Amino acid sequence: MAESRRGLGRGLSALLDEAEAGTPEGRAAAGTEEIPIELIRRNPDQPRRAFPDEEMEELAASIREKGVLQPILIRPLPETAGAYQIVAGERRWRAAQRAGLRSIPALVRELNDLEVMEIALVENVQRADLNAMEEARGYQAMITRFSRTQEVIARMVGKSRPHVANTLRLLHLAPAVQEHLEAGRLSAGHARALMGAADPEVLARVIIEKGLSVREAEALAQKAERADGAATAPRRRVAKDADTAALENDLADVLGLEVEVRDRGGAGEIRLKYKSLEQLDDLCRRLTRAS
Repeated sequence: MAESRRGLGRGLSALLDEAEAGTPEGRAAAGTEEIPIELIRRNPDQPRRAFPDEEMEELAASIREKGVLQPILIRPLPETAGAYQIVAGERRWRAAQRAGLRSIPALVRELNDLEVMEIALVENVQRADLNAMEEARGYQAMITRFSRTQEVIARMVGKSRPHVANTLRLLHLAPAVQEHLEAGRLSAGHARALMGAADPEVLARVIIEKGLSVREAEALAQKAERADGAATAPRRRVAKDADTAALENDLADVLGLEVEVRDRGGAGEIRLKYKSLEQLDDLCRRLTRAS
């Protein structure tokens, strides 16, 4: 994992590698301490929210048998003397409580809020511990709270920028569809197929009930879109003047997209048609930089 963490800011890779020391000798060398479990608090900004009961019970059983083989990473809580906040390892901390442990091996480090968020996000994303909605909310928190760009986040977590952009778009899904995604009833691929659908909640239920693949979900969404278009009475096309047609061509050349300008007496709308998420991502990048 160390190789995939190149580019992380200010020693985050080293911190995570310390926390992954898997032997007693490695833990001792890294300065691990036994910290009472009741002094440790979870991080309310931790991206991961789902801790399946079956998974936690399996880990607790392993801890009862072998102990905690990998220390968690914590920081002192400035507002509470003697207390600590989890930076990485909440799953192990929860399982240790289930196993009846009174203390847990931990690395104590002084970290600021940004470093804590970065470490938590990197650890969870690189271990595939997050569902797609948790990942999207983690990226959004980095943007809104710490003004991180999509490019910076992509380098930080070892993903492509389009992956980050496409994951963030899941936040625009209907709440019911997001719930299916979080519960594992839909994959991120299924959810992306529903982007822009007229009635995504109905389509989501069909996908789940029939157990459709992502390709089948995409075909279903396209079929529903065609049916919706056929049910809508076609608008009477208005012939465009030469200036409007020239403007459409100029914009299309610049953007690389199909452009339609609808003018109604000095007011109207511009429609941009994209054929892939990559084209949409490129358009969003241009508009964001322009603003």
